[in-house]
Amino acid sequence: MHRLFVGFRPPSAIRAQLLALAGGVSGARWQKDDQLHCTLRYIGEVERPVAEDVATALGAVRFAPFELALAGVGEFDSRGRPNALWAGLRPHDKVAQLHQKIDQAMVRLGLPPERRAYLPHITLARMNAPAGANARFLDTHAGLASAPFPVDSFLLYESHLGREGASYEAIGRYPLRV
Repeated sequence: MHRLFVGFRPPSAIRAQLLALAGGVSGARWQKDDQLHCTLRYIGEVERPVAEDVATALGAVRFAPFELALAGVGEFDSRGRPNALWAGLRPHDKVAQLHQKIDQAMVRLGLPPERRAYLPHITLARMNAPAGANARFLDTHAGLASAPFPVDSFLLYESHLGREGASYEAIGRYPLRV
């Protein structure tokens, strides 16, 4: 089985800016540089023939390159318990449209459509235990911003779960073009 998702990595200067935010939140497991990405579509566990079909379908996705910028921070929770801190991305429209195109390509393959609302973000930290200083982190970094950066390709990733958390291997790169 192959555990797959589609995403893009921000440039190294943006990743460095995000890595500099790490710290000050008890119970947080901060993402490493090679984990920083924006998920465009989670695919999940699939057999090799489906993984090959996914890779082929992604090659047919047409979308013009665009620019994004970092925009604030937030947290996700599950049943009222914070489970992730994230950095926002703006503007939402282009990245949400790319998400939709990729989702449609996956549905044409017979995969179920994405049911969750899509919020473009980059996960900064994951939490297993109740976090201690989330409010201070969120207040301190509410104004997070960056210069615009280009999004000119996306990647097909395979996720490998291990004791240290997930590691991501890019197994396909797809340039954005119309």
